[in-house]
Order: sequence, then structure tokens, then C-alpha cells
Amino acid sequence: MSPDTRMVHPGPRATSRAEVRRAVLRPVRGRLRAGQTVMQAVGDLFASCGCKGGVLSLAGLCCGPMRYVLPDLSTDGLHAAWYSETHAPPGRWTIRSATATVGWKEGAPFLHCHGIWSDGRETAMGHLLPFDSVIAEDVTVEGLGAPGTWFEALPDPETAFTLFTPEGGEDGAALFARIRPGEDVVTAIETLAARHGISSARLHAVGSIDHIRFSDGQRMDCLATELRFDDARLIRGTAHIPIEVVDIHGHIARGVLERGPNPVGVTLELIIEPTEDPS
Repeated sequence: MSPDTRMVHPGPRATSRAEVRRAVLRPVRGRLRAGQTVMQAVGDLFASCGCKGGVLSLAGLCCGPMRYVLPDLSTDGLHAAWYSETHAPPGRWTIRSATATVGWKEGAPFLHCHGIWSDGRETAMGHLLPFDSVIAEDVTVEGLGAPGTWFEALPDPETAFTLFTPEGGEDGAALFARIRPGEDVVTAIETLAARHGISSARLHAVGSIDHIRFSDGQRMDCLATELRFDDARLIRGTAHIPIEVVDIHGHIARGVLERGPNPVGVTLELIIEPTEDPS
């Protein structure tokens, strides 16, 4: 794969480059129980909090077994990228950092999670398989949920993937959004927030970027990546976006995104949580 290779999606380019719905956010906090799959436990937690969708940190969660995939190149002649074979490492793995966007697929709870995990000897990052990863120890987790706004897994003609898309909507200050391929992550978020009158916010997201450029000059020359925002903020209209990201070889990088040369690869699922402007 040439470092200059870029994603070419198979379907017609959608006119709108971002879908967005307003939301009322409330704290989500609770205990995930050992013996359940991650999906069962998270679905139960959001139901108990009266929320249909949102975002959850899975930091501290121990899984055994742990199952995940890496991003990969596509070999089917259709998709611009795909997933690796399932990684099934032995033993228990503890999640160091992970962001899960939570919603629905085919009438049941579903989530999309990217994170970093370790067994104490090795560290890996990837896309968690929540139906196949089982919680090994009880753990308390926290996040944000919305009663009437959520992400719904829907077929996307442009990419030929089934992707989380914001649905529902409430008269709230927060935003659930999906940013489409080719849009620069930093400027797209700043534009979206400004359009909805938001100048300061916490930014929660998982997704992919087609070749990554960091503000300190680092780069990840890979078409297919999986990333999560790591304490990203919007401050007086300017987005500061640290990320954690993995490429098709399992290489992990961390850094702050440069403004301009960071186009969404397949999708970016985003929750904008407004905050007060700093004094």
C-alpha cells in the first residue's frame, strides 16, 4: 500500500456531510457485572438509566476472554477498508482507556468501542467485539446518556457499511453527530459547533481518519485506522483534539490532531457536550 493511497468509497456522495440531532444529556453511572458480555452489561446499564443512547468510558474493565479486531485493507472490491481477523489473546485483559458510543441495531442495544488494553505484559488497541468479550470482574463505569436521542446502525449507501447515525432528538444543548468521509475532523467539528451556537464543549468520539497528521509533526501513513478522542475539547470555538489511534499493523500512536489534513476515513461518531466558556 502506497503512503499516498486514499480511500475511495463505492457509493454516491451524500450531499450533507454531517448528520446531527440535539440531545439532553444526563450522567450514566453503574456497575457492570462479571459473567456478562460487555454488550449485555452496557445495554442493561443504559436501560436502567432510562437512556437510549450516549457515550461510555470502559476504562478499568477487565475482560476474559477479550476479543477485538484491527482496521485492515479491504479485499472484497467494494469497501474502502475492512477489519482484520478476530484477535483472541489468552487470559484476562484490562482496558486502560476506551470510548464506546451506545445506541441500537436491529431493535436491540448496540455499541461501537475503540480502546487500549493490556494483560500486564503486552498492550494492544483495537475495535472491541462487545458480544464476544466477557466481563471478568465487577466494575463501575461512567458516561453520558440521552433519553430521546441515540445512534442507530443504518445502511450507508456512500460507504456500503452499516454505520451509527444519530436518530431521535430532544430540545437540548448537546449534539449527537456523524461526520462523513473526507471532512477534516478539526474544522468540521468547529463548524458544526458554531452552527449550533456552541463555543465550549467536551468532545467524545470514535471513528477513523484516512492518514493522520499530528500538530507536532508526527504522522500515521495508513489508509485504515481506528481512533478515540482522549480528553478532546472545544475552547472558545477552537477544537483541541488529542487522540489514541491504531493502524492495520497494530501500531499505536497518540497526539493532537493538526487542523486541515485529517479527513474522516469511514465515519466519525461524535457527541458534543457543551460546557461553560472559561473565564
